[in-house]
Amino acid sequence: MINKKQVTIRQVARAARVSSQTVSRVINDRPDVAPDTRRRVQEVIRKLVYRPNALARSLIRQRSHSMGVVAMAGEFYGPSHTLVGIEQKIRQLGYTLLLDLLHHPETENVERILNRLLSQQVDGIIWAVPEIGNNRAWLSQKKLRLSVPMIFTNMAVQPGLSIVAIDNQLGGCLATRHLIEKGYRQIGIITGPLDWWEARQRKLGWEEALQAAGLPVDPRFAVEGNWSASSGEQCIRRLVEQFPEIQAIFASNDQMALGVLQATHAAGRRVPDDLGVVGFDNIPESAYFWPALSTIEQPLIELGHQAVQRLSQIIDAAQQDGSPVKPELITLTPSLVVRQSSLPSWATSPSA
Repeated sequence: MINKKQVTIRQVARAARVSSQTVSRVINDRPDVAPDTRRRVQEVIRKLVYRPNALARSLIRQRSHSMGVVAMAGEFYGPSHTLVGIEQKIRQLGYTLLLDLLHHPETENVERILNRLLSQQVDGIIWAVPEIGNNRAWLSQKKLRLSVPMIFTNMAVQPGLSIVAIDNQLGGCLATRHLIEKGYRQIGIITGPLDWWEARQRKLGWEEALQAAGLPVDPRFAVEGNWSASSGEQCIRRLVEQFPEIQAIFASNDQMALGVLQATHAAGRRVPDDLGVVGFDNIPESAYFWPALSTIEQPLIELGHQAVQRLSQIIDAAQQDGSPVKPELITLTPSLVVRQSSLPSWATSPSA
């Protein structure tokens, strides 16, 4: 009886009455194998429980068929769902995922993290950590010399980098424009922490929509939250104090919008007739808020898919002829989801 832990490609070839090269072609899904032969080899592989030696194959091919992913640890909706998309696509394409989670993006030793991934012979790296404060200053220092391609997600454009990002500024503009089209004129914003690139972009979209409509943009209209529902509750109270004529609010994520709804109900005001509310993210629970929340949906899973797909294309191109691939910015478009929280009974225009 063959020891299953020590089955070799030669043993498979002998049992299937073919050459080792034919077994290799079947394993690598090459088209130049007769259907009957392919079935016979696959049956022997199953019977003997043969597992190809990934290390040996990587040495032969000069690639490990693995991707390193650096992501942010924590409960934030955007980063966690982007990581889900990355994992799905990596698995679909047959790569191995080597994950490194950052708990403190501003202070982590980036060189140590990247060197650890490179020491494991990854074919490429996806940097899926949000751009927070100066946590990407190392890019401009040009101290790190990477021997593999790298893709970044959701960050400001930098020359020479391949980036996949969601148009957060457009999302902020869509949310605010919708409120304007519903008849609201005094529109405030609760931003996320403004050291986050996404938060600054959403605020820019809010400003853009107000300016395009000829409405004022005043510092009194904006308060900074921290993405949590409790900060949304605190921020709307501050906004009402400094901006008592407020008619509507764009909360830069759905959790903060939930805090807005809680504080508004507690104050005896009605949503949407006394205060229109639009959030951002379209978390699954947002349809069940009271009232159901209008929000901006981000294609977060698709963001992860696109990052992996693009990195795979760059890796394949380098493997084929060694030529570098021109850096590219891929921008994904968010969309508006209209629900009851922004549809006042006095509005006469159709839903935006």
